[in-house]
Amino acid sequence: MDDDWRRRIAQVQAELVRGGDPVAWVTEADAVEGAMRYRGLAVRGALFGVAAREVGGAGPWRLVVPVRAGMPQESRDGLQSLLFFRAKDDTDDPAVRRELIAAVRVLEREPVDEIDVLGVRYRVVRADEFARSGDDGCLEPPRPTDPEPVFRVWEGRSAVPDPDVDVVLDPERSRGPMAEAMRFGLRSFHYGAERYPAAVRADSERAVGTHPDIALLPVRFGVVERTGETWEPHDSLLPTPHEARRSLYEDMIRTWPLVHRWSARECEPYRRAAELFRAAGRADVARVRGREFRIFRAERMVRFGPDGPEGPRPSDVDEYGPPKLHPTMDEDGTLRQSDDPAAT
Repeated sequence: MDDDWRRRIAQVQAELVRGGDPVAWVTEADAVEGAMRYRGLAVRGALFGVAAREVGGAGPWRLVVPVRAGMPQESRDGLQSLLFFRAKDDTDDPAVRRELIAAVRVLEREPVDEIDVLGVRYRVVRADEFARSGDDGCLEPPRPTDPEPVFRVWEGRSAVPDPDVDVVLDPERSRGPMAEAMRFGLRSFHYGAERYPAAVRADSERAVGTHPDIALLPVRFGVVERTGETWEPHDSLLPTPHEARRSLYEDMIRTWPLVHRWSARECEPYRRAAELFRAAGRADVARVRGREFRIFRAERMVRFGPDGPEGPRPSDVDEYGPPKLHPTMDEDGTLRQSDDPAAT
């Protein structure tokens, strides 16, 4: 560890002591215990979102589209929708709407990773997702200090806000001594295993030099299923441990029976397992018919260079091109299903 990082961690430790916040102390103790019990890192791969800042400004980059997409194009789609609904719902100024619509039309036809709109620069950003793993290969479960809703709802729509929205991407933001140590350790991280294609490994190694700093994103949670010696992720990452538990409950009791067209007899063991899992409240393991599911804790990092957060790499692959997601909009806000001005 170089002297700059030693000073940085010492500074964060001093701030923690000076602050006298018992919650911060308990959270840091949890982080220490987690690092001791789960000493390995299991890397899942890349995720993408969209960050924004003023053009030419010195202000911070803030997330406007959560970092949870598996492909860059999904995040471009999210940006297209964000700008479309701003044009539709957030302005009555034809000039403002005209510029928003122009950007939407670019995103409908071009896989752009950066675009300036109304003095704001939007950039598709790339993150790496990883989880801590123990000597037994199990991924780290939620910690006692991880966020949980006051009232746990198991059915209906979730009202939990996404922790990524408006979060500041800042490598210098203090998150505690253990987080600083993690950031230091991740600076040299790159894909080295032979299971990654050569182009992916080369891009990853290059990024260590071009984007050497690290910003950590809010923790998220998901569901994995044991498959032999490995764990297979289910669904997307969610804001709280309870949302991940709720997702697993919904899968067992509703989604999988519909998708697989199970008979009532096939559904019954999953229904029983789901209700036992729900009754436990904060369980992190569910087993049914020889299958084992676990709730796990996922961490994400965004690399930073002199120009800000890293965007997609040449080896990041899209499975489809830019789509037209919304009706055509005129500068007065009129929506048309066709690009033909004469169409109704």
